Amino acid sequence: MKILNKIQRRATIWILGAFKTLPLEGIEAIAGIIPMKFHLQKIAKRSQIQSFKLPINHILRNLIDDSPPSSTIPNPHKIGLLTNCQRSLTKGHLIDSYNKSHGIFPSFSPLSIEFSPSHRIIDNFSDRFSFNLVNRKEKTKDNICTQELDKMVLQVSSLPHTALMVTDASIKNNIATSISHIHLMNSLLTKTVHHASFVTSTEAELFAIRYSINQAYSKDNISKIIIITDSIHATKKIFDSDSYLYQLHFIVILRELQKFFNSNLDNSIEFWECPSRLKWRFYCDVNKDSKSFHLTPSYPCKISWDFCKKTNSDNIIKQWKMTFQASDSKGNHFLDLLDNDFNPIEPSYIKGSLWLQSFGHSNSLYA
Repeated sequence: MKILNKIQRRATIWILGAFKTLPLEGIEAIAGIIPMKFHLQKIAKRSQIQSFKLPINHILRNLIDDSPPSSTIPNPHKIGLLTNCQRSLTKGHLIDSYNKSHGIFPSFSPLSIEFSPSHRIIDNFSDRFSFNLVNRKEKTKDNICTQELDKMVLQVSSLPHTALMVTDASIKNNIATSISHIHLMNSLLTKTVHHASFVTSTEAELFAIRYSINQAYSKDNISKIIIITDSIHATKKIFDSDSYLYQLHFIVILRELQKFFNSNLDNSIEFWECPSRLKWRFYCDVNKDSKSFHLTPSYPCKISWDFCKKTNSDNIIKQWKMTFQASDSKGNHFLDLLDNDFNPIEPSYIKGSLWLQSFGHSNSLYA
């Protein structure tokens, strides 16, 4: 640890151009670099759930898997077959992974045929899907984007074989709400609402898209599906064969799309991006519905792999903030600053250092 802290100290001083005598905790917070002990804790916690990304037939998965054996002869080396006394005496990485396995539901299926060459959507139906993106940096063109969406809806309203889906998701009290409004011939056909506990916003968005495609495919004579969402990054991952997260969602969506494309050579799907800042009328209706629910999670409940990873990182940051505020090692003359909401700035490494951002906007502080 001493060697690692020494290396990190040199790097932090080089980044800030600070004096060598400054305390390490203070300059780490200013530079937005997490202390080495917390970084190692984050890596250790993340390594405990890495085994869930392995295929089902992997030897490590066989050791920690608690599902009923497929054969009459169980694996004698399974951790689940150990007695309580043996478990109390056994320590190690696999034991930690096994203890985690009870609270995480499956998210990966890397050997699925949908991800293999010659079976991928992008290999067989590359001309059947398209994306209409919004340049998020050019906010001056928001009116043009809104007009394009209105024009598209006007054209679709006269097409009896085109289904228009507007999807959104929100999270409150660790409960995700997935909403989709399905329009056909300029009239709202159905509204669907689904709730899930302890998942990320991306997973909730993917579920809304997944259910919308399923509903459109179940309708008769639908040849074109248009999905409008504010999470276009999630939809693009569906067709990315290198993407690893959310595979179980991708598999279901890809299977539905393959059925839809194979049913008719003219069938196609379009994805339109609609950022919430546009305040487009159809999206505002969906967004309002997604935030109108007030639910509380039920326990016990399993969590997703990505949510577990996010929670571990958030807990490490909270621990860093608590120890930083109570520590005297940051320096007696450390400058406590307030953010735009007049709250004390706390250390973080996610979106860069808030202290450096404050320095950049204040000539007196920078001097």
